[in-house]
Amino acid sequence: MNIRLIAFDLDGTLLNSEKSISAQTRAALERAADSGAFLVPATGRLHMGIPGEVLSLPSVRYVIAVNGAEVCDMETNQILYRAELDRQEALDLMDYMDALPAIYGWYQNGQGFIPSRFYDKMEAYAHAPWLLESMKSCYLPTDTPKETLFEQEGGPQKLQLYFRDPEARLKALADMEKRFPQYAISSSLPINIEINAPDATKGQALSFLTSYLKLKQEDTIAFGDGTNDISMIRQAGLGVAMGNSAPEVLDAADEITDTNDQDGIAKVLMTFGYETGISV
Repeated sequence: MNIRLIAFDLDGTLLNSEKSISAQTRAALERAADSGAFLVPATGRLHMGIPGEVLSLPSVRYVIAVNGAEVCDMETNQILYRAELDRQEALDLMDYMDALPAIYGWYQNGQGFIPSRFYDKMEAYAHAPWLLESMKSCYLPTDTPKETLFEQEGGPQKLQLYFRDPEARLKALADMEKRFPQYAISSSLPINIEINAPDATKGQALSFLTSYLKLKQEDTIAFGDGTNDISMIRQAGLGVAMGNSAPEVLDAADEITDTNDQDGIAKVLMTFGYETGISV
């Protein structure tokens, strides 16, 4: 396999429980980049919300963001690919979500928005301090969410729900998958549900980027752990699930590696000769 592109999810995949890149994983990725491989973060986050530590990796130029709603060239700040929800579709979804035991926000025009009535409840719904910090940094509260939705340029890139009760989340997820089969519905965390346009998947975005860079699909590797990574894992020449992945991701993968806290990415790359010089 001639590795030309390595795509990786962030939370639960590239980043360990301390929300950093281990020395072992960084070294393996640097070796791959030195050999000519593109390193491509593929995340549910906005591209402006990708940590500087990730962007500092060599050969990180292209980013798959918002679950594949956009592919961004970070060097030119150009959006190469976008797939968005229609505003009226989003409005209908919000009416449905208002009845759920959850809070929600959305990404639109490169910014996160959240109804003001949910803003002060974020701490109760964020399952970890890092998530609360991330939510506060990306969401702007709005007293008039429906008006805000129609004032912004372009349609929503993603709607995102946060639950306190895991069972309520599972019940809502099952109902939404039956009620709204036309959308890409997934999860990146045990407490959330994410809704994207049908073409806004990491797999579609990876397919676009591979074609844009004139690469072969078989020369790509993708790593992930959440259900929003399944399409990318299936699209890549080699799809790898982390040891901490959701069961559906394990079933979709070509290969299963160790967890994000056990240098799972590095251990796969080392089998391709990208030795790190660091003892595992």
